[in-house]
Amino acid sequence: MVNFETSPERYNHWKLNVDGAVATLSMDVKEDETLGDGYKLKLNSYDLGVDIELADAVQRLRFEHPEVRVVVITSLKPRIFCAGANIYMLGTSPHAFKVNFCKFTNETRCAIEDASHHSGQKYIAAINGTASGGGYELAIACDEIYLVDDGNSAVSLPEVPLLGVLPGTGGLTRLVDKRKVRRDRADVFSTLAEGLKAKRAKDWGLIDDFFPTSKFEESIVARVEKLVEANGQKNASAGIKLNPLQVEASEAGREYKYVSLKYNRDKRYADLTVRAPEENLPQALEEIEKLGDSYWPLQAYRELDDALLNLRVNELEIGLVCIRTEGDIDNVLAVDETLARNRDHWLVREILLNMARCLRRLDLTAKSFFALLEPGSCFVGNLLELALSADRTYMLNNADEKVEIAVSELNAGAFPMSNGLTRLQSHFLAEPEKVEEVLSHKDRFDTEEAEAVGLVTFAPDDLDWEDEVRVAIEERTSLSPDALTGMEASLRFAGPETLDTKIYGRLTAWQNWIFQRPNAVGPQGALTNYGKPTQPQFDYKRT
Repeated sequence: MVNFETSPERYNHWKLNVDGAVATLSMDVKEDETLGDGYKLKLNSYDLGVDIELADAVQRLRFEHPEVRVVVITSLKPRIFCAGANIYMLGTSPHAFKVNFCKFTNETRCAIEDASHHSGQKYIAAINGTASGGGYELAIACDEIYLVDDGNSAVSLPEVPLLGVLPGTGGLTRLVDKRKVRRDRADVFSTLAEGLKAKRAKDWGLIDDFFPTSKFEESIVARVEKLVEANGQKNASAGIKLNPLQVEASEAGREYKYVSLKYNRDKRYADLTVRAPEENLPQALEEIEKLGDSYWPLQAYRELDDALLNLRVNELEIGLVCIRTEGDIDNVLAVDETLARNRDHWLVREILLNMARCLRRLDLTAKSFFALLEPGSCFVGNLLELALSADRTYMLNNADEKVEIAVSELNAGAFPMSNGLTRLQSHFLAEPEKVEEVLSHKDRFDTEEAEAVGLVTFAPDDLDWEDEVRVAIEERTSLSPDALTGMEASLRFAGPETLDTKIYGRLTAWQNWIFQRPNAVGPQGALTNYGKPTQPQFDYKRT
């Protein structure tokens, strides 16, 4: 059972130091503190446990240290920055774990970029030793990359020549899309196991600059000072503490304050319920800051995020998640109004950004999602995004027990998908005029109105509801999980392609395939034979 909760005092592999506007994240991986058995984390290589700590640090810097303007990522190991994902861990892990590991590390690196773009926390990679594979991919997620010129240190993406797989956390995409490295140079770099050292790495655009060992630290300090001065002190307020989530975990599911996850393992589906906030939540910023991480939109979405991660990694045979909501519609809309009115305040901004990241986590989760809109539901405003994220929505049509949905100002752009569109824009891609029609609708939609405008998939009446939902669940869970994962990933992100959709769609699809090919993981495969006296043997037919 993988636990995604941690905190700085529990870190095994990272040291977080905050000094005014500058934070330093130092990597110092403990070889024996592994998440699994059968490997050691040598040379600052990482497994999922190392990246869980990194993701936590990135999140905490945004909420607990809004005063930070620059984050420096570096290493405490001599002559090594990071050797990337641990190869022996990858070679011995089940296929599903490998794919979920790559997806989580992708999301962590996207969170770094999100913090830079939206929170004004610029990231510098101070590469004081060799950075290979995922180590360079971590660096390339930063805004700027500086390499020590010691005659030995290099940057590399050796996955293709050494392991027969791909750089799993967006390296290829960021090379050409983010850093705009020429395609021919990127081709050479990605097939050169030893990588490139300082001068050529800079000439080719793989790093921003390099400094000799004797001047490396002072040069990094000088660059940080310039960035701090240029970035300004945007957040003067003190941060809030992110306390551990309170969850009751059992064989039957996971119970949080606002989220309930119940497993139906014999039928291969789960029920996920999100509860609305209490009434009379504060509207004044001072009171919201006092509530801190217990403020509903922050606590509920942190709980939802944790539930999604546990579904991904710990519940592999659950293929379908039925999403429900419970509570007072007015309370949800009141919270949305408060958030929209105060969205320029640093804490409200970070809460909205966190909600958006959690919703994208749902979009990118390899499970089917059905939203069930029943009496007592509150799929309105930010919680309507859960229904819009679902692969299908079922809304009960019952004259005696009215079911309603509604939009808020937040549905107009606070929660962009990976494709850069809102979920309403993605939903109505063929009918863009309906987006404005829905957003300008001041009243709630009942079932017939929601079906007429196209907000829901099906609207069974009370006589057919139970049978139709039951049959839909049984049909979905009887289909091939592999086919469903590919189908859903293809259908969820219509419209423009972005760096994120390339990473999660194209890369994940190809990595998923390559991780199962004999050339990588077969008895004579490169990943299987890494570190052994035997050489890989490839099937040279191209497909």
